[in-house]
Amino acid sequence: MSGLLIAGSVFAGIAALIHVYIFFLESVAWSREKTWRLFGLGSQAEADTVKPMAFNQGFYNLFLAIGIGVGIVLIASSSAEQAGLAVLIASLASMVLAAVVLITSNPKLARSAAIQGVAPLIALVLTLVSLAA
Repeated sequence: MSGLLIAGSVFAGIAALIHVYIFFLESVAWSREKTWRLFGLGSQAEADTVKPMAFNQGFYNLFLAIGIGVGIVLIASSSAEQAGLAVLIASLASMVLAAVVLITSNPKLARSAAIQGVAPLIALVLTLVSLAA
């Protein structure tokens, strides 16, 4: 495994951890005032209205993180490295594109988009460059 691929895998792991944390916030801790305020909601009533969507979105983030984990494990397995790269690249690209959708839908969410999108973008670039090298 090349140094670039290892670095890409490290950033991918960081991206996965960020998305697991987002899953926790959206699907487990959503009812806590501190959590829904973090997402810009002003009342418990607003949080209750958005809760089903947040719950669903949290699992989306968890599934992306799982994809990253599966990709890294498969890459480490010499017999399934190509499959691992495919899963890793698809998961990373999904994370990056979700961040693009977030910032284009509401530029005020640029900080949130950066939090969810920078690590997977770095990982994706490093992984793709490792393939070209």
